[in-house]
Amino acid sequence: MVELRKRKTPPPAPVRPAKKEKKAPKSKVEKVKEAIKEKVEAVKEFSGKANGEPSGESVVPATGAIVPKVGDTIPLTSFGGEVETHEGAKTTLAKLVEESKSGVVLFTYPKASTPGCTKQACLFRDSYEPLTVGGLSIYGLSTDSPKSNTTFKTKQSLPYPLICDPSQSLISAIGLKGPKSAKRGVFVVDKTGKVLAAEPGSPDGTVAVVKKIVDGSTSADGPPTGGAASAEDAEAAKTASEVADTAAKVDA
Repeated sequence: MVELRKRKTPPPAPVRPAKKEKKAPKSKVEKVKEAIKEKVEAVKEFSGKANGEPSGESVVPATGAIVPKVGDTIPLTSFGGEVETHEGAKTTLAKLVEESKSGVVLFTYPKASTPGCTKQACLFRDSYEPLTVGGLSIYGLSTDSPKSNTTFKTKQSLPYPLICDPSQSLISAIGLKGPKSAKRGVFVVDKTGKVLAAEPGSPDGTVAVVKKIVDGSTSADGPPTGGAASAEDAEAAKTASEVADTAAKVDA
C-alpha cells in the first residue's frame, strides 16, 4: 500500500511595498498661490497677537518676518541691533530715542549721492526746523559706509546725522530691507517705543508723512488720521511686491 505524503504548504510570497506615487511638480501658479497664502497667514497671526488673541501681547519681537506697524510698541532695548554713525560711533535705536526729546525719525535711502536719495535728503534738510520743532530727531539710514555718508552729508550740508547699517539689521527690523540695500521709506517712533509711521515711499512722500505727524494729525492715543488706511495700503503694496519677486524667481 502506497503511503501518501502530505505536501508542505509553500511559504507566502513576500509582500512588495507599494510604489510611492510621484507628485507632479508644482506649477508656477501654485507656487505663487502658496507664497500669497503664507503671507496672508503671517499677517493674520500677527494681527491676532496685536489684538490680544490669544496672549494679548502688543509688543513686536525684535527679530522675525513680522515687522512693526503704526500703533505697535517695539522693545527698544533689543530692537534693530547695533549700527554706526557717519562719524564711526557705535549706537542703537534705543540710544537714539533716549537722546531725543520726543522720538526719532529714520528715513531710509538706497544709496548716498544718487539723484533720488539726494533729493530725499535735501527735502529733509530744507524742512529740518519745522520737522524737529516738536522734539523729533531726524536721521538718514542706509547701508552706505561712514566714508560715503560723510561725503554725502558734507556735500549736501545736511544738518542731521547719517546712520550706517551695512548688515541691514536695523533696516530689516523696521521692514525696509531691499534686495541689496535699503528701500526708500520712513519710520517714526516716540519715546515709549510706539510706532507713529512705518512705510515705504517717495522722497516727497517720506517727508510728507513726518509733516503730518508734526502738524498734529497724530493723537496721543492713536495713529495719524487716515493712518490705518495708509498702513493697509503699504502692507498691500509690500505683499504685491513680494509676490512679484516670488513669481520672477519662479520664472527664472
